[in-house]
Amino acid sequence: MLILVIGLVVFFCLHSVRLVAPHWRETIMQQHGAMRWKMRFGMITLLSTAFIVMGYLQMRVEPVWLWFPPVWTRHLAGLLVLVALFFAGSALVPNTTMKKKIGYPMLIAVKIWAFAHLISNGSLADVMVFGSFLVWSIVSFAVYRRRDRKAGVIRDFESGVQYDLAAFAFAMVSWFAIAFYLHQAIIGVSPLV
Repeated sequence: MLILVIGLVVFFCLHSVRLVAPHWRETIMQQHGAMRWKMRFGMITLLSTAFIVMGYLQMRVEPVWLWFPPVWTRHLAGLLVLVALFFAGSALVPNTTMKKKIGYPMLIAVKIWAFAHLISNGSLADVMVFGSFLVWSIVSFAVYRRRDRKAGVIRDFESGVQYDLAAFAFAMVSWFAIAFYLHQAIIGVSPLV
């Protein structure tokens, strides 16, 4: 459990820098260069993610069950993950409608992904991982949206259907890769069962 907690704390502290200290982040990027910041950010993110995965897999060996979700929640989770992947694609592809209207589609993706996994899994490890991601994404989205309203941010770029279709294609390809191979290979559980 300690490895999981360390991974989660490091991951969320790192990903909350922009949330709690945006000016400090910008100052460090100007002093040391954006590339150096991104490399350090990426390395620490990979390390913390590895801790989260290792800790999660260790806790699954002898799980502490809080509840036993019904089978239909797995099917609902599969559909919700597809929707989450569309929002993730909308964040990665430039000029999508979701990016223009919402501003932070990746945080919506994290919310939906975390919620989907919370309703379909009932162990303590699941609640720790997916519950913390859900809370973090809700708080982050609220803070960023409030900041944007206060600053009068207007997203006036030209969005188009071709960008939304690219996000949808990303979602479909990713979903099939995850559902039919990656989830089983990394987590050891097939979401299709």
